[in-house]
Amino acid sequence: MSVQNNRKPDFSIHDQFINRWSPRAFLDKEISEELLYSTLEAARWAPSSMNSQPWRFIIARTKEDRERFHSFILDGNRTWCEQAPVLILLISEKAAGAHTFDTGTAFGFLTLQALENGLATHPMGGFDKEKAREVLGIPNEYELHAVVALGYQGDKTTLTPTLQDREAPSPRRPLKESIFEGTFSIE
Repeated sequence: MSVQNNRKPDFSIHDQFINRWSPRAFLDKEISEELLYSTLEAARWAPSSMNSQPWRFIIARTKEDRERFHSFILDGNRTWCEQAPVLILLISEKAAGAHTFDTGTAFGFLTLQALENGLATHPMGGFDKEKAREVLGIPNEYELHAVVALGYQGDKTTLTPTLQDREAPSPRRPLKESIFEGTFSIE
């Protein structure tokens, strides 16, 4: 499947932005430590307000750690994410003023480096935050954002028929629908 067939930018941009998408099919193949830490290293270099670097990444790459994560991931996501060799919980220090914005930026860097490393990412909001906090021992000073599946993209035939139908890069609304000059107004 060609990503470019499903996605056409309105203006010229680097191919990495078009080629990055969030598949659900993953190979049951271990990621080397070098590739994993290269992916996380890119996130470390994201900009942050006052250089606070509020993001933290809790990784699960052993069978035992992934099963611990599975205990708080909702069933709809568990049906596909159990194949991913690495799960990453993104959290941030609430005391840092722009912690959510900064952590989202770090995730963007992480996902683009993953693509560069031949890996795929799929962020999930479908998890029980309070159970994750309890299971992983996360203090209240940290906000939980998303669980990210990381791995090599697999064949969509490993997914349920419903998910197979959805296993394609999604389009985006035209740029002009997201930009307002001077003031905000919906026509």
